This record gives sequence, C-alpha cells and structure tokens, in this order.
Amino acid sequence: MSEYNDAVVEGIHYRTGERIRLICKDGKISEIIVLSNTPDKCNERSHPFGEEKEELPLIGPGLVDLQINGFQGYDFNNRHLTPETVKSVTRLLRQQGVTSYYPTLITKSSEHIERALRTIAAACTEDLEVASMISGIHVEGPYISPKDGARGAHALKWVRKPDFEEFTQWQQAAEGRIKLITLSPEWENAEVFIRQCVAAGITISIGHTSASSSQIKAAVAAGASMSTHFGNGIQAELPRHPNVLWAQLAADELSCCLIADGFHLPKEVLKVALKVKGDQALLVSDAVALCGMPPGYYDTPVGGKVVLTPEGRLHLAESPELLAGSAQLLTRGIEHLTRSGICRLERAWDMASVIPSSMMGLSSARGIEVGAPADVLLASWDGDQFKVLRTYKEGKCSE
Repeated sequence: MSEYNDAVVEGIHYRTGERIRLICKDGKISEIIVLSNTPDKCNERSHPFGEEKEELPLIGPGLVDLQINGFQGYDFNNRHLTPETVKSVTRLLRQQGVTSYYPTLITKSSEHIERALRTIAAACTEDLEVASMISGIHVEGPYISPKDGARGAHALKWVRKPDFEEFTQWQQAAEGRIKLITLSPEWENAEVFIRQCVAAGITISIGHTSASSSQIKAAVAAGASMSTHFGNGIQAELPRHPNVLWAQLAADELSCCLIADGFHLPKEVLKVALKVKGDQALLVSDAVALCGMPPGYYDTPVGGKVVLTPEGRLHLAESPELLAGSAQLLTRGIEHLTRSGICRLERAWDMASVIPSSMMGLSSARGIEVGAPADVLLASWDGDQFKVLRTYKEGKCSE
C-alpha cells in the first residue's frame, strides 16, 4: 500500500481470551500489550469468553481466501472485466474481513484467460492497495477432467490437457502473479507439467478430477500439494474403494480446501476431513458473482437460470438438487463449523486465515504476533453469527 497508518486496536484475543491492545506501526504489529490474562472459561456456543467481556470485540487475523470467482454482481470471468471491477471487488471484500485473496479464473479460451490476467495485473499496478490484497491469481482449469460431474460447470469445449507453453504465456500476461493452479492429474503429461510449475514456484492443487489413485499418487510425487474444494468437483457416483476421495485424504502431502457453507459438504465429511488433515485443513469460499446479492431468480452466463434462496443456497432453477456455485464468504464457513460443534471458533478462524496463509507462504501466516503484518480483524460471535466489525490491512482501517 502507498502509505501505512499507525493504529491502536483493543479487544479479546480470539485464541487465548486475553484482553489485549495491539500497537500497529509501519504496516506491522509492533507491540502487544496484555491488559488482562485471566479469561473466562470458553463457551463456543455463546460468547467464547463469557458475558463479562461480551461488549469487547474479538481480535484475530484477517481472512485469506484462495478462491474468489466474484462478489456482489462482479465476475472475474466476465469477458468485459475491467481494472475498475477488480478494484471494486477488492474493496468490497475488505469490508467483509478479507485481507488477502486470490481472484479465480475458470476454464475458458486461452485468449479469454490471458485477457483477464492482464486486467487483474493492470489493477494491481494502478492501485497499490489492491496489489497488497491480491496475493496471487488462482487459475482453476482448463486442465481439468472432461468428464461430466467431475468437470462441474466448466465448459467442456475449453477443457484441455496441460500445456506449459500456454501457461508461460499466461504468466507473462499476469506479470508473475499466478500462484495457484487447479488441475486434474488424469492427463497423460500431468506429472511433467506439475514438476515444471512447482519449479516455477506455483502451488498445484488437485480438483475437478476423476483421476485414479495411482494418478493422484504420481501427482503428489511430482509436487502437487493441495486439494481444491475437496468433495466437490467429482463424479456423482464413485466406487467404494479405491476412489478419488480416499486417495486425497490418504496423501499426507495434500492440504485440504473445504467449502463449509452448509450446502456443499455434509457435516460428516467436514468432520472427517478435519480429523484426518488437522492443520492442513483450510476454508475457501469459492464465491461466485451472486454472492452478496439479494435472494431471487437469476440468469447467469455460467450456470444459466439459477435461484438464490433466502438461506443463501444457490441452485439450478430446473434442478434444485444441483448447486450452482457458492454464494457465501468465509465468514459463513466459520459460523457453520463453530455452530455445528465440528470445531471451536479459534480453529475455524485459523482455517480461514493463518492456515491458508501458511500453505501459500504468506507472511500473514504469523497471525497475531509482534512483527507480523497488521492484517487484523475485529469481529463478534454470539453463538450463531460471526460478524465482521472492522478490518485492518497493514494497519489501515476500512470503514
């Protein structure tokens, strides 16, 4: 960002329950003063640190989202994407507690993807605040499974095998900002492509796949280190075993991205994933352009005619059982995991902040500690809703 703001932030530490004061200078946390180190007993189904401190906000790290397709009517995959759109989405997301994110481009023609990459890069060049929040670009496809179900809403005509020459051209257009690629290792040359990308500093995530267990093992051996929206982007019916889910859960090297909006994955799947993956389990929103929009009937360029329910579920108009993307941000995932008793608030918060930061090698992985970036979120939790009160990016507050 072009300039840093010194800030003093006071509240309840989201993990320890201590009342603290953060002193932020030059974009970093310069001092943490403990005002009270005798927190009340945590009760995750009410205010986590007791009624006595209920009026004080919780203080924790800003949210980090590895997969944002769009927000409040703006779509990164729109053929008319402009730098102003990128700037608008960035500022809107910051108001929702997001301090770092990865704009996500899905399967399209090579020219379309290259044009979108140039546009996002231009927005970062023009606006240093936007550049500080866009930690990288996520290209989800087109090197995914061509099979129905596994392909999801991605257009079949643009699905193709991995091509490092094509990717290199994209990376030049993006000015080096592509940091994450989702692909399926079922393609014949996938291992070579994965090695080339990993050598170039790119995180490879397995997703939209119908790969065999041996293909997944080979991808992991080549350097794949993540699973994109685990449990989604697969065929509707799978063999008992082996299958693509077991193979990814069993791979210790793979971190596990989860859409925990209450619609994409049953509680049982979330619970198992958290148990198996531990600190390698993280949240993504996979939010689409209709996220943040009023409930209603919409005609969209990707999913066609869709319905956004008052509860926040987005489904195909003619097939209500089929989801048409995610219409919720990371805050919903924090709410759902905590409210359901799947994990405690502090773990859900970490899954939406320091864990994705760590997986992507960001300095914000340090969380709330001296010397860490002053990417700080003030929030409240009443046992039902997780509400963003204020967001600080490098010490600068968004009002």
